[in-house]
Amino acid sequence: MQSEENPWKINSEENIYDNPWINITEFKVLNPAGNPGIYGKIHFKNKAIGIVALDENQHIYMVGQYRFPIDKYSWELPEGGGPLNGLPLDSAKRELLEETGLKAKNWTEILRMYLSNSVCDEEAIVYLAQNLQQFEAEPEETEQLIIKKLPFQEVYQMVCRGEITDAITVAAVLKVHILLSENQLPL
Repeated sequence: MQSEENPWKINSEENIYDNPWINITEFKVLNPAGNPGIYGKIHFKNKAIGIVALDENQHIYMVGQYRFPIDKYSWELPEGGGPLNGLPLDSAKRELLEETGLKAKNWTEILRMYLSNSVCDEEAIVYLAQNLQQFEAEPEETEQLIIKKLPFQEVYQMVCRGEITDAITVAAVLKVHILLSENQLPL
């Protein structure tokens, strides 16, 4: 597919909020129709990292936790953040160990995506982790996690029924389902 040039013209920009995780900028623009307007952009200071930890029996590890921004409990893959200028795989290894106590011998990047590209620049990178070994989990103090090991097909059905709604988890589970159905799963 062909990429198009940016039809938005930026007249000015102002940083309106900043914290250790995000920065919000308001742009004064001319929109694609040539009319003046504003556009808000949330810049994330980390990459989002997700891990499908798949064992030899096609079970995956899911993390349950309360998510403050949506005021709901959420079941998701092990996930976290990694520095923009760091190696995403290093962040994935750290997050998997931190949240589940698992280490993996084999890692494959399976997905890159933007999580909400109409308002933010947050990029997610998802890895498939295989040949797992169990160690002790080291969750952060802000994380009260429940870890469950579930058959992959059960998690896939939960995604299909809308019981799992985390974007990284939904996309990654669907991707792994495709890889499994086409016999293209690494290792």
